[in-house]
Amino acid sequence: MAKATALLPFFLSLFSLYLIIANGVRSFEEKKMFNVQMLQRKQQLGTLGCLLPESRREKGAIILEMKDRGYCSEKKIHWNRRLQKQLILDDLHVCSMQNRIRKMVSSHSVEASQIQIPLASGINLQTLNYIVTMGLGNQNMTVIIDTGSDLTWVQCEPCMSCYNQQGPVFKPSTSSSYNSILCNSSTCQSLQSATGNTGPCASNQSACNYAVNYGDGSYTNGELGVEHLSFGGISVSSFVFGCGRNNKGLFGGVSGLMGLGRSYLSLISQTNDTFGGVFSYCLPTIEAGSSGSLVMGNESSVFKNFTPIAYTSMVPNPQLSNFYILNLTGIDVGGVALEAPSFGNGGILIDSGTVITRLAPSIYKALKAEFLKQFSGFPSAPGFSILDTCFNLTGYQEVSIPTISMYFEDNAELNVDVAGIFYIVKEDASQVCLALASLSDEDDIAIIGNYQQRNQRVIYDIKQSKVGFAGESCSFT
Repeated sequence: MAKATALLPFFLSLFSLYLIIANGVRSFEEKKMFNVQMLQRKQQLGTLGCLLPESRREKGAIILEMKDRGYCSEKKIHWNRRLQKQLILDDLHVCSMQNRIRKMVSSHSVEASQIQIPLASGINLQTLNYIVTMGLGNQNMTVIIDTGSDLTWVQCEPCMSCYNQQGPVFKPSTSSSYNSILCNSSTCQSLQSATGNTGPCASNQSACNYAVNYGDGSYTNGELGVEHLSFGGISVSSFVFGCGRNNKGLFGGVSGLMGLGRSYLSLISQTNDTFGGVFSYCLPTIEAGSSGSLVMGNESSVFKNFTPIAYTSMVPNPQLSNFYILNLTGIDVGGVALEAPSFGNGGILIDSGTVITRLAPSIYKALKAEFLKQFSGFPSAPGFSILDTCFNLTGYQEVSIPTISMYFEDNAELNVDVAGIFYIVKEDASQVCLALASLSDEDDIAIIGNYQQRNQRVIYDIKQSKVGFAGESCSFT
């Protein structure tokens, strides 16, 4: 009897542990190893040469190689200067996007003449890092991918004003399959939903002009045209795109942009009969030579995910129908669930064009506090641009950092890869920052940036109105 009494506390503790596990509450901290010195060596920008991204067909899907735009930089860019500029421009991008969203939510009808920053394009392209190659007619074009834009466009000759492009500019005159779109066509009338503005027709036979303005003053304008689109051996006829005659901005030497939004003119909508309204990507890190993939079509057998795909429903929002919005229900830091009233309110936008994830102030405050609680004992460093939680990790070879997981409706989760938790500001690791930031207002819409999407397979299923997540070590091969 005495022995049974002595064992009672032991059995009670086991029962308590069972209850904790059964209820999904984890009281222990979960951590990942962050190799400081390895990332210092790998994150070198600029290369001696540049091989354009490739594409292939596999098992009914088209797989496009995806690279960080810095991989094709003509010159080595100073590390600190590049990162500072990237975050400043990322902040401009988010501010212009939030301003545009406020306008759309507050008013159902906005005159075209009043719209200067289009809904699908309140963006600064210096922050959009991922490029792929597509064929237009008989010419290959290297373009930035962007889920926050709808219209695909490239620079065209003759060009009244073009930025410096690495490679030939598209020449409609040399393509027998190119045709201009007339201003009185139904396609031209749909332009406003994709670009936010349209000009009056001078005559029934005039070309359909477009104009897209970005948050930093960059812009592209020209006329809409149709051409054969091709990648991986698949050709799509009568693809509508923007033929840019007047373009200005920090576009990084690429040909233009591939719009992966949800409007009528987006590439996904136009190729719906071919790919079924499904695409996915795996965004690589910026290590020299790293590559990821953009997969067109619903063929999960070509993925290399090491965790099961978990889907969450998109949040319907007629006023923001071009965006991909999800219902964020919770966040864990090191296995500890955050307490914040903003979860489940208003949704969170997932965007390949934003770099750093932005959270509601109440959520970010709770995340920061829990992260500092678990990542203690390291010297602090000054904040950097929009990042306010920084450390001096000079001399450390590797450190153990808390995991970060985001949870969504339908029990889907995004486990942030170790490469998406810290932002190395200085090459000597004297300034390493938590790679998340706070929104300025509790009512602004939160955004999942591309930095936190690294080494994840993210699947967009437009027909089923859902987005899926799975862990994957990104590579094209």
